[in-house]
Amino acid sequence: MKSRISESKPEAATKDLYTYGDYAKWPDEERWELIDGVPYNMSPTPSRNHQKILGDLHRQIANYLIGKTCEVYIAPFDVRLPKGDEKDEQIDTVVQPDLVVVCDQEKLDEHGCKGASDLAIEVLSPYTAGKDMKIKLALYERVGVKEYWIVDPGNKTVQVYQLEIEGRYGRPGIYTDTDHLKVGLFPDLEIELSSVFRE
Repeated sequence: MKSRISESKPEAATKDLYTYGDYAKWPDEERWELIDGVPYNMSPTPSRNHQKILGDLHRQIANYLIGKTCEVYIAPFDVRLPKGDEKDEQIDTVVQPDLVVVCDQEKLDEHGCKGASDLAIEVLSPYTAGKDMKIKLALYERVGVKEYWIVDPGNKTVQVYQLEIEGRYGRPGIYTDTDHLKVGLFPDLEIELSSVFRE
């Protein structure tokens, strides 16, 4: 997995850590994330199955949210995660979860979301699995994402992490393609995983 900006970017030779100010200048056709100032290349393009799974999750959640205040967004959608009250250009963490739900309208602006989303979903691929299962799990817990799902297309499972009272994720719930996944944020929403993982 690449963890540095490609040599085609002249600043790569002179900087070890980057900010949203740098990120905003990079070409739109390239997808990157910054985590604590370290850039991660999000190439290659997601597989057809990845997109099918993501599309079905988005469909089920978006249909439920019609007429509600929470909103769902599908990647690419920037989520800036400040550590304090620093200005946008100084923020050193910006991620593009595969799918996010944001319920606090004050966090939304023309650049995406500033602050932790309520729900973040990542669909694993061979290229991003390590980052999603370790680096992003720790990041989302640290910044207070209430619910984090790791969707594994190969095993047709979803791991669901929920923030507990002391601000840590508890033991994940594990769901398979025969289950209905009850969404912690919305007790009356169940995701039909047979539809998500259908062949």
